[in-house]
Amino acid sequence: MEEVKQIVNNIRNGIISPIYFLMGDEPYFIDKIAEFIGDSILTDEEKGFNQMVLYGKEVSLEQVLANAKRYPMMSERQVVIVKEAQHLSRTIEGLCSYAENPQTSTVLVFCYKYKKLDKRKKLHKTLRNNHHIIFESKKLYDNQVSDWIRLTLKNKGYTISHKASVLLVEYLGTDLSRINNELEKLQLVLPKNTEITPDLIERHIGISKDYNNFELKKAIGERNIVKATRIINYFSQNPRDNPFVVTVSLLHTFFTQLLQYHGLSDHSPKNVASALRINPYFVGEYQVASRNYPMKRVSRIISYLREMDLKGKGVGAYNSTQSDLLKELLVKII
Repeated sequence: MEEVKQIVNNIRNGIISPIYFLMGDEPYFIDKIAEFIGDSILTDEEKGFNQMVLYGKEVSLEQVLANAKRYPMMSERQVVIVKEAQHLSRTIEGLCSYAENPQTSTVLVFCYKYKKLDKRKKLHKTLRNNHHIIFESKKLYDNQVSDWIRLTLKNKGYTISHKASVLLVEYLGTDLSRINNELEKLQLVLPKNTEITPDLIERHIGISKDYNNFELKKAIGERNIVKATRIINYFSQNPRDNPFVVTVSLLHTFFTQLLQYHGLSDHSPKNVASALRINPYFVGEYQVASRNYPMKRVSRIISYLREMDLKGKGVGAYNSTQSDLLKELLVKII
């Protein structure tokens, strides 16, 4: 993200703000910025007396500010990082007076995860008007995560095939911290300049390159009953690695997007990718699926998927195994 790069580059160049308010739904970027601040501003010798990590669950805002108002010892600055700061949400507006007149030798960092400041309230305006850093960490869309994976690996000296990056997203979702952990595992065992392929992911992470929700979705879109049945049989034998509710959720997303596709007047690849928020690489799958599943059929399938989601959670399917539910799901769709 460009905003993250800007914050990091400014700190590297000595442009440091008294307050960094890091908020939003994607914890990965919040953690990375806080980690960078903790690693970069003070030397190892200075950190012993001048770097403090507090937790919002364990302290009050008054205690945070009391620490922020201290003077550093044998250092130009001190760093105070408040993790889990969202637990201070009831009193966070009390930060206003400090933000108007901060201790300039203190770098105060709030990791305010899964919440955002109300832009209409005084604190947001005060932080902005006093040139403190407000960073909102937003969840990436599915079609953005593959690009993020490629860029992250490129910066570490690796490349990844498109299918391999899609496989990671399909299996791990959009949790960037979880994906990053798996990428770090690969970097431990693979030399730099390696292209990461589905085979390498299967070997080192354990994600099957042939039997996964990505391949199931593609087989269903193509009405390839033999392939879809083979995948579903594999899922039935490995239920822990392939939860039914995850399969239903991904298929529901796919058919909802397919319904949107049918409603588009412009089916050019660029417009489809933009409207459905998918990677252009997948547009062909929707073109094929739209020929196999007319709009009315897609509407019925979405209804079936909602019904199957409830069954997967135990509503109206008390004696059904995952194998039973998967077979019923495939029959209802195809």
